[in-house]
Order: sequence, then structure tokens, then C-alpha cells
Amino acid sequence: MKNLLTNPRKIELLGAEEKLIQLISSSRNHQWRIALYSHDTMGLGHKRRNLLIAQTLGYSPLETDILIISGIQDSCNFPIPSGVDCLSLPALSKNINGEYKARRLSLSLQEIIKLRSQIILTTMKNFQPDIFIVDNVPRGAVRELEPTLNYLRHQGKTHCILGLRDVLDEPVSVKRDWKRMENEKAIQTYYDAVWVYGDPRIYDLAKEYNFHSETIKKLHYIGYLDQRKRLKFIDSESIQAFKSLNLSEKKLALCLVGGGQDGANLAETFAHTQLPLDMNGIILTGPFMPREVQQKLQKLAAKRDNLQVLKYLSEPTLLVNRAERVIAMGGYNTTCELLSFQKKSLIIPRIKPRKEQFVRAERLQSLGLVDMLHPQNFTSETLTNWLNTETKKPQVRNFVNLNGLNHISQLIDEILIDKYSTNKNQLFQKVKMQ
Repeated sequence: MKNLLTNPRKIELLGAEEKLIQLISSSRNHQWRIALYSHDTMGLGHKRRNLLIAQTLGYSPLETDILIISGIQDSCNFPIPSGVDCLSLPALSKNINGEYKARRLSLSLQEIIKLRSQIILTTMKNFQPDIFIVDNVPRGAVRELEPTLNYLRHQGKTHCILGLRDVLDEPVSVKRDWKRMENEKAIQTYYDAVWVYGDPRIYDLAKEYNFHSETIKKLHYIGYLDQRKRLKFIDSESIQAFKSLNLSEKKLALCLVGGGQDGANLAETFAHTQLPLDMNGIILTGPFMPREVQQKLQKLAAKRDNLQVLKYLSEPTLLVNRAERVIAMGGYNTTCELLSFQKKSLIIPRIKPRKEQFVRAERLQSLGLVDMLHPQNFTSETLTNWLNTETKKPQVRNFVNLNGLNHISQLIDEILIDKYSTNKNQLFQKVKMQ
């Protein structure tokens, strides 16, 4: 299988005529091409998920050119293999009420969506991907993908895949929003498959959201994405940045707030918490935390000898791996890290504009895999009590399918083999007609 995909121009076809082999060679005048899209309007989750997929495929034996289309400016400020590149779109932002606007440019929403949409379409027309993987939003942010999806469907050469989180939101909101956005119609019209990066034993997305039978036919639960794989892709600069923290031998309590734009309450509560004597704390604020909040946290940390505040670390997985306990919001990637490393964790989920994190954390808590507190019940006292309470390391791998990345590689192989076989049959027909 790997040889077939690694260099299809060198494959020997039994009984094939020399003319056919030449036709096959000319038909594959470039490597397989994969494009990944994420709108990236709030936080880092969409980009980090697509980046991990791109790294996994880029470091595999499969020879591909991979283009990550992202709404975050530093979308490639991470270790990436040869053959992977990034296109950063003019940035959008989404506030706590779910409203979109241009992040930096003085453009109206209509103007920036038109600009982003045209950039994506032009890119896809020139890149001509064999596979297009869209993260979480079937029509893109504010329907910006519709021209591209229409083009790809009429062009007929690109296998389009929608990748979904394990949990989208509470069922009543998903049913309302997906109906308004006509998302299931988009799936049935534009997409060849839907990959759910989750485990139906944890959350049966199709059942919870009452998806149409035609949508369910395209749906595959491929498993959560094992974040331990990130450690394979770390570069020397990231390792050096981690070493420069000079962490002591004491236990580490790590506070994670995702991108940071709405993590002030969690971070400030952690900063006021009395830590156990044998424990130090680190707050990773994220690049989008407001500057005044970061400055406040730095002042609080300066008064203590057991607390550090970091704005950014290119690979926070190193800290998660090192931590004894993790206090975090409950986004998909962070939760996957907690599950992958089987960490003793307390999740304080975001509840606006979506309840996705609350639904996920509540389900995992019911299985004994994480602890969870509603934000209204989270105080420095409750956190101190949790840190001083003995808990067992969760046996996640007995309950949760973490093989999503392996399954993605297998599915990509199958898709490209099928595309190669289809092209081969078409070439046979050409030879017969000559």
C-alpha cells in the first residue's frame, strides 16, 4: 500500500503496455495534494487540530504536498515537515456572543468574508488538491467556503471531507443552528465523507443531534486524536524554550486557558490559589488574552516564588506531559491532551457562546476520566481543596478510542488508492480507444 502511494509513477502494472505506463507517468506529474481549512475565529483549537493532522501525514511515508489554510497569522509558527506549507487568511474574530468581525482590518464583515472567500477559491483553483479537509464548519465561516465547494463539486476531482469535533454544542442549539445554516444539505451536496474526531461510546454525535440518514451514511467515528504524537514533531527550538523554564523538581500544577481571550477568570483564580507546599504553578495565558489581564497576572506572580506566568509556548504539550495536575478550560485539543497523557485534571468549561465544553466535560466526568466544576462554582478555595485531595490517575485508554490519527492515515491511503485505481482504469480506456 505504501509503495503504491509513495511514488505511483514507478509502480509496475502487470500486463500493462509501455504506452499505458507512460500515460500513467504523465498523469501524475506532481505529488498527491491535500488541503486543510480552518476558519480560526476564536482560540487556537481548529488550527492546532489541522496542524497535527498535517504533521502526521507530512511525516508519514506518503509523499504529499499539504497546504494548511488558516485564519491565524502564525499558522506555521510550529515545527512542520518538508512538503507542508501554510496560507494565512485576513483574520476574523468572534466575540463571546458569537458575532463575527474583522480582527485587524477596518473592513465590514461582508468585505472581509468576500476577500477571504476569493483568496480560498483562487488558491484551490491553482493548488488543485486531491483531498480537501474542512474543520468543523460545513460552509466555512459565514459561508465563505461556498464558492470553493461549488467549484470542487463541479470539477469532480477532489475528495471533500468534513472533520467534526466529538461535541459541537448542546443538542437543542445544534439542531437550531444547523437547520438555519442548512449544514446537512451542505454535507449531502458537497462532501464525500464526515469524520468525527471522537468516540461514540463517549458521545454519539449522530444520535444526540438526530442527523438525517443521508448524513449518517457519510459519517465515520475515527477516534480522538492522540496528543502524545505531538512529542514526535517537536523541534530543537521548542525543546530549548521548555528547558529554559528551569522547572524545579517540585510537582507542577498547570493552568491552561486555550487561546486566552476568555480565560481571565480561570487564570486569576488560579493566581490567587494557595498551592500545596510541594507544588509550583504555571499559567499559560495564550496569545489572545487581553494585555491588561496578562499584566495583572504577572504582578500577582511577582509576589510569589511558586508561580510563573507564560504568554506562549510553541508546544504546550511539553508542559502537559510534565504536569502532575492540570486545571483547564475544556476545549477539544486540551481535553485530548488530558486524556492522552492520563492527567489528573479539573475542567472549568466555557459556557458561552457554546456549551460544547460543558457537555464534553460533564460526559467525561460521569466516566471518572476528569473532574469538572461549573464556572459559577469555581473559586480559589475549591481549587485549593482539589489540589490537596488525593486522586487516582485516570485509566483513559481502557475507555477511550485514541487512534484517530492512525485512522486518518489509513483513510487517506484508501482514498488515494481508489483515486489511483480510477485514474488507471480511465487510462486503460484511453489506450483501448487509440
